[in-house]
Amino acid sequence: MVKLQDIWQARENLADVIHQTRLDLSFTFSELSGNEVYLKTENLQKTGSFKIRGAYNKIASLSPEERKKGVIAASAGNHAQGVAFGATKAGISSTIVMPEGAPLAKVIATRGYGAEVVLHGAVYDDAFNKALELQKETGATFVHAFDDPEVIAGQGTIALEILDELPDVDVVFVPIGGGGLISGIAVAIKSVKPKVKVIGVEAEGAACVFASRQKGEICTLASASTIADGIAVKCPGTLTFELIQEYVDDVVTVSDEEIASTILLLLERAKLVAEGSGAAALAALLYRKNLVINKKVAVIISGGNIDVNIMSRIIEKGLVKTGRNVKLATAMLDKPGNLQRFLSIIAENKANVISITHDRLDPNIPIDKAQVEVVLETQSSEHIARLIEIFKQQGYEVNIV
Repeated sequence: MVKLQDIWQARENLADVIHQTRLDLSFTFSELSGNEVYLKTENLQKTGSFKIRGAYNKIASLSPEERKKGVIAASAGNHAQGVAFGATKAGISSTIVMPEGAPLAKVIATRGYGAEVVLHGAVYDDAFNKALELQKETGATFVHAFDDPEVIAGQGTIALEILDELPDVDVVFVPIGGGGLISGIAVAIKSVKPKVKVIGVEAEGAACVFASRQKGEICTLASASTIADGIAVKCPGTLTFELIQEYVDDVVTVSDEEIASTILLLLERAKLVAEGSGAAALAALLYRKNLVINKKVAVIISGGNIDVNIMSRIIEKGLVKTGRNVKLATAMLDKPGNLQRFLSIIAENKANVISITHDRLDPNIPIDKAQVEVVLETQSSEHIARLIEIFKQQGYEVNIV
């Protein structure tokens, strides 16, 4: 088991290695949730996530003989970077097995920190099994992503920092994958201030801890599918689940849609880049408003290593959802001036053209007409509805694509 003294020792081990990340009061998220909300910005930690804490604490515990054989780990990305960075800093070799679908940015970063990367399997659990095979062959020390006492103790140092800066905190929201982060935080919080609530948050598509708590024993999901790849785990750890059952007050889930919206909110309102797992805890606070009200809340923004392609899609879909971007289609008479008139209506009503397609050859369009599709930058859903109504008044049948 992990005790408070282990977490204090981990803090000592990490003193010259990690950043003590900011705990920022967010007026925006305080207003949106009805609480006093502080963001623990582990997305600004070295390697872009909290994982360096547990990884380096484990490496610091190795004997000289173990160091000679190096370390091996399995990870969807953030633990990989933490182990690679920690191993290189300690002057030992590292091999990381990552799922084949791991974000390219995380693979490149892991190699950049000095690790040998092996890509295997579809999800973390597949990579984990492959890493165990390689560990037996090489004799390297396996650094588990979550189910390891030293790793858990390292993650728990986050709680000590929160309690230092916000001693009267009421609730801490923590994302859950395999449970290492919340286990360490919960042990530290409950050991120092038992009345502080610890709430865990999982993605709906990978809610292994939620399912296990309902069943009262560890269970393995058939699949783990979520945009929050950092918490896409099918089965919690044996040690972490035991600690969660003992110390964690509640576990809730959030949808990918809620996570994506929160990523966009963090980017736009807090100027913070968060990956899916990094935004999950805040998503629960914003979208499960019955959980807490009028409390001092610390939310762990656990990582910021998001793939730029995913970020691009989230931004585009977010703009459409909030009515700031729309694609309209219409068929108009193919005569000089008609397209210009159509575009002038857009300009007069304060919308901006991003792109336009004018097609005379569509076989589904009458010979005397042209199909026009236009992507517009708009102000709101109400602005779009008003624009469509004006088009109809001017004789254009316009549809949202």
